[in-house]
Amino acid sequence: MRSHQPDGTEVNGNLPLELDGFVGRRAELPGLARALDTSRLVTVTGPGGIGKSRLAARVAGGRCAPPDGVWHIELAAVRDPEFVDYAVVETLGLTDHTTRLPHETLLAHLAGRRLLLVLDGFEHLVDVCAALVVDLLGQVPGLAVLAVGRRPLAVAGEQVFALGPLSEDEAVELFRERAGRQGVSTGDDPHVRELCRRLDGIPLAIELAAGRLGALSPGQLLERLDDRFRLLTGGGRDALPRHRTLRTAIGWSHELCTPEERLLWSRLSVFAGQFDLEAAEYVCSGGGLHSDDVLDILSALLAQSVVAREETATGVRYRMLETVRAYGAEWLEATGDAVRLRRRHRDWYVGLATWCELEWFSPRQNEVAARIEAELPNLRCALEYCLTEPDGAELGRHLAGCLWFCWVGCGRLSEGRHWLERSVELEPGHEPARLKALWVLGHVAILQGDTVPALAALQECREEAERSANPTAVAYTEHRTGCLALVSDDMPRAERLLRSSLERYQEIGELNSNVLMAQVEPAMARAFLGDLPDAVRLCEDVRQVCEDHGERWARSYALYVLAYAAWNEGDAARARELLTDCLACAHAFHDLLGSVLSIELLALVTVTEGDPAEAAVLQGAAASLWPSVGLPLFGSAYYNAPHELCQATARERLGDERYEECVRQGRALGRDAAVSRALSRARPIEGLPEPRGSVRHARVTLGMQQPAASPTRKGGETAG
Repeated sequence: MRSHQPDGTEVNGNLPLELDGFVGRRAELPGLARALDTSRLVTVTGPGGIGKSRLAARVAGGRCAPPDGVWHIELAAVRDPEFVDYAVVETLGLTDHTTRLPHETLLAHLAGRRLLLVLDGFEHLVDVCAALVVDLLGQVPGLAVLAVGRRPLAVAGEQVFALGPLSEDEAVELFRERAGRQGVSTGDDPHVRELCRRLDGIPLAIELAAGRLGALSPGQLLERLDDRFRLLTGGGRDALPRHRTLRTAIGWSHELCTPEERLLWSRLSVFAGQFDLEAAEYVCSGGGLHSDDVLDILSALLAQSVVAREETATGVRYRMLETVRAYGAEWLEATGDAVRLRRRHRDWYVGLATWCELEWFSPRQNEVAARIEAELPNLRCALEYCLTEPDGAELGRHLAGCLWFCWVGCGRLSEGRHWLERSVELEPGHEPARLKALWVLGHVAILQGDTVPALAALQECREEAERSANPTAVAYTEHRTGCLALVSDDMPRAERLLRSSLERYQEIGELNSNVLMAQVEPAMARAFLGDLPDAVRLCEDVRQVCEDHGERWARSYALYVLAYAAWNEGDAARARELLTDCLACAHAFHDLLGSVLSIELLALVTVTEGDPAEAAVLQGAAASLWPSVGLPLFGSAYYNAPHELCQATARERLGDERYEECVRQGRALGRDAAVSRALSRARPIEGLPEPRGSVRHARVTLGMQQPAASPTRKGGETAG
């Protein structure tokens, strides 16, 4: 999943397999480009292995990109139609903390933008994809869609671009290029042209054949292929349809594999999307295949083009093209070993998630975030398997609950809530896994500003935890109930509950990112009430513990409180330093709440430093982000006071017209651009007046001020 910037440079991912060593398609390249120039919806169709994805990626990447880029959404690994919207939102890098459906988030983001979406591998999701495309094209005039699948979407306005085989010369060129990768020179061997002709010019079939040149000559390959075709057609092959040619070529390649290679091929089909060597060694071993042999066999499949190797941010990973994977899945079912493999797949990813939860509170936090993002397709498969198997409910609840850091810390609240609600709706039970799923569900709902379901989940958790004498669940439930009081401006109750939860954590010996947040949150309450020394003491302690353990996420919230205190004490430079660190960390984790809070406070620091124009731009940028978080500043008088002071000061210095102009410029910034601007300490906007002298520093204290009216207003949770 990736995008291209307007200048055509690629961002958000590695060069895909489909562009690696692109050969041929000299006529189709300009033809598809012309189709995109004349239609907002073009669908490239053709049988598997014909090169649809490769051609679409080349044309999309070679064009002058629209202002908001080219975004490639890979759908082959999406098994559940419900996750199509999630896949698009995820690719676009959107984070939404509200209860809005992903589709609503997508429409809100795309409004007014001009971009190209490449929907690749939709054929197993054609109905939901067709509905999505129709809706998006109808509501987003600046959107164009390049769809890639084995059949059309069959919607009005669709221009179908049917892709045929390579020309004979291009097929030979591809074969020779792939042979060169094997260190084999085919020269003018006449068998090469005949072999490519027999394979109908299908790129995948040609690549599979070329992958065999390490052991067989082109003549030997041709002889074996002819034998296979004669078995299917009774001597001739004129009646062999092209889709059967590919399937035959895959089956022929499968037959040429050793028994161990065929076994691994079938077992690798349980993975969704990419996988790494460790996962393959665990999941695919046993039953006649030793884990120590997996690497050698996997290397053989790589050499034969059955598996592809990809460099990613998390290291070397592997994947199979969907056509090849599907063939392996059929063989796995035929062996009767599919259930065992799916359970091993489930067990591996449950174990991985459990390990990642522990390592989240460590110097490997950034690595954990990247690893979880890479493994999401497989984690979703594991969750789905758990929640649909008769005996999988407890494991499903455990998996959904231990991924709290992914849902909360990495900006995936909507998806997290989906899995958590499904898990707790299953057969009743009072095991620790269900209690954890309940308090995590309450936490997520608070962050989404959905108070009633949050209270219901937390109350059920508290009652069941006390009934089953589970002090850990009681502590977490009390903590999250205190968070709800904090964002509802009920500071006395918030402090009481949060301090009580801290005592409970200490009694049971609990220490992790959640526990540290239980110390940051009462510090926020103390800071809002004017007790800055106590707030600083609490957060400096958190900061030290975080630095001792390498924890960065909870540390960023402690830095926010310390920055608030520094600004109140008149040290704007120190506040900026702390907020810069805070914002960079929150943005890296896709923590939208931490990001927007930091930008809001940076705006106040900026106006204090004498740059009201830039402060207004930052306020506009924050205003564009709040709809994805919830009610701006939670509807809280305490959180809103710095915002109001910044706005009043900037308006006074700039005048209403100039202030609104700056705010509009900030609203036009995307999230990445807004964060970049806030971190770079941008210069005042050209053409706007310079500040008329320094801004008088005003200490913000709300100890005597009434909070906002409703204790059940919708908002987010400061704690993340």
